[in-house]
Amino acid sequence: MNLSLLSLLIMTLSCLPAQAQLRYPETKRVDVRDTIHGTIVDDPYRWLENESHADVPRWVEQQAALADSVLRVIPYREQLIDRLDAVNTFERRSAPWHRSGMTFFYRNDGRQNHSVLCMQRDGSSEVEVLLDPNTFSEDGTVALAFAIESRDGKYLAFGKTEGGSDWRDIYIMDIASRKLLPEVIRFVKNSGVSWYGDGFYYSRYDSSSSASKSLVQRNSQQYVMYHRLGSAQSQDELVYTDPSNPEQFVGCYVLEDSQYLIRTVRKGNQDGNEIYVRPLAEPFREWKKIYASATASFYPRHDNNGVLYGVSTDGSPNGRVVRISDPLGNAAMETVIPERNVVLDELSFGGGRMFLTYMSDVHHVVEVADLNGKKLADVSLPGIGSISGFNGFTTDTAVYYTFTSYTMPTTIYRYDIASGKSSVWQRVQAPFDPSAFTTEQVFVTSKDGARIPMTILRKKGVTGPRPTMLYGYGGFNVSITPVFNVNYMPWLEQGCVIAIANLRGGGEYGEEWHQAGMRLNKQNVFDDAIACAEWLIANGVTSREVLALNGSSNGGLLVGAVINQRPELFRVALPEVGVMDMLRFHRFTIGWNWQADYGEISKPDEFRALHAYSPYHNLRSGVEYPSTMVMTADHDDRVVPAHSFKYAAMLQHVYQGSRPMLLRVKLRSGHGDVNRRKQLEGVADKYSFMWSEMGFTPTFKR
Repeated sequence: MNLSLLSLLIMTLSCLPAQAQLRYPETKRVDVRDTIHGTIVDDPYRWLENESHADVPRWVEQQAALADSVLRVIPYREQLIDRLDAVNTFERRSAPWHRSGMTFFYRNDGRQNHSVLCMQRDGSSEVEVLLDPNTFSEDGTVALAFAIESRDGKYLAFGKTEGGSDWRDIYIMDIASRKLLPEVIRFVKNSGVSWYGDGFYYSRYDSSSSASKSLVQRNSQQYVMYHRLGSAQSQDELVYTDPSNPEQFVGCYVLEDSQYLIRTVRKGNQDGNEIYVRPLAEPFREWKKIYASATASFYPRHDNNGVLYGVSTDGSPNGRVVRISDPLGNAAMETVIPERNVVLDELSFGGGRMFLTYMSDVHHVVEVADLNGKKLADVSLPGIGSISGFNGFTTDTAVYYTFTSYTMPTTIYRYDIASGKSSVWQRVQAPFDPSAFTTEQVFVTSKDGARIPMTILRKKGVTGPRPTMLYGYGGFNVSITPVFNVNYMPWLEQGCVIAIANLRGGGEYGEEWHQAGMRLNKQNVFDDAIACAEWLIANGVTSREVLALNGSSNGGLLVGAVINQRPELFRVALPEVGVMDMLRFHRFTIGWNWQADYGEISKPDEFRALHAYSPYHNLRSGVEYPSTMVMTADHDDRVVPAHSFKYAAMLQHVYQGSRPMLLRVKLRSGHGDVNRRKQLEGVADKYSFMWSEMGFTPTFKR
């Protein structure tokens, strides 16, 4: 950071009278325009897309310094960081899994940047550290992307990611000796590994286009490779690629105790997928297509003596359990458990059982069935919340699962297959009282009459209009289910409110709910969020003067679109790592993959819909926008920061009022927080900015 520049900005800020307009860095405008389906589209800040442009890092530094100068003078920011640090300091573990005489799990003491992969040998009480990502770098910006042990328990393949990037390098460890094998697998993105034999399958991109690990370059033409342990990556075997369809994800995997190699294909402009199989013992045999749909999905998840099981949404938008008994023959799909009027959110296998997690009004219930679909039991849960787990081997006598809710930290349970009973494996002891807070679910009527769930979190006894953060996502079939978020506590402790809206475009009510918020229906998502904001105001939960809208990634798009359409509803807006230019999102990294949800510019009707709500293209002069802090990260190669750069530049250009329009850029971070400190600072800056702009002063106990 240029210290003289920062000092000048702080001095400038401190000398400004209350409500005076900030002096934003000068941002040049260029004469760039496109004609798309007869419509002229101006793009004066396209130069900010160019990561190699000499002026871009200088401009980003100036914007970051301005945001920092505003945030650092908020008097309670440091106290808030201290409180966030305190509530985050407690031990937590992942659900364990067992293989080859060893139990594996992740553990974090509450102060570590990254959770540590641990193991415990059968019959021993000693917990051993297998892999500690906190040793990868001094500043904690190199993280563990994944770690997967081999079928025989001898080796561990793990991916490292730097600065929050989605690029990863794969390393291989001998578990017994803890020594690394000499080879390193590079050019990997959108892939883990699937072990088989003396190596594993993985997907990569071309080395000539990936060597620099560009954070903006379009990623296309994926290759499925097989790597044998002890050999150089240059000797890896090409398993599959499709030069005629470069914009698709391709991968191969092997299910436990299976003799099939399964190949998956999903095109970037389609919501469905294709599945192919061939015998592992016959690598030159022709692939057999067993499933294909442009709009519905099926992925095999379990192999029972050659019979493949999974969930299909084909003709069943809420999902049904299916099996294919003869994959290499007629490949007929048979329904094992039909679709219900609630969503089949997850299907797991362990101990010769199927565990079916259904979602009803945004919370989970779990049933146990045999492999023919006969119901055996319900799993008794401790309350209304979210479940994950139940994965294991056919021979396992127990499986593990986690339960969490908005007011209950994650608790890990052991489920005994024979008795059908659960027992606590680990209960988190968090340094506060979750019972001091309440959860209320309401249903809001959207513009077209749709019934939208929204959960309201607040401290017990809190009434009247209070500072409120409305959070939403609404896309990509992603369900926002009850999950304990310790970072909510400092906000709620102050008597403030958090409202979480389950918007269309998500998966809360199945594929029909998803499709109601995608492509030409995307405006429904924004209408849902607007209806939720209006409900909060009309019912006295909050007021326009103390209501903020927040969302990340696709949720950042939500924030940008909604405040363009209804700026008067909100006092503060916080779009994080958002997709803000809806006419060029498909040109960077894996943005082409989002066309399945957003639509395709090449289609006139979808172009018109995208252009109508694109946050960057719909900012207008003469509008009193909410106080806005656009948040992004310099190593975000999923939603490239140019989206936020261009949007912030346009916002600062058109807005003539006194409210701040800031661009906050996290350094050495990606689409998510790369270490603990950056996470705490990010949350603190969000809350501090909201409170400051709402005129609310929190009080912290000393």
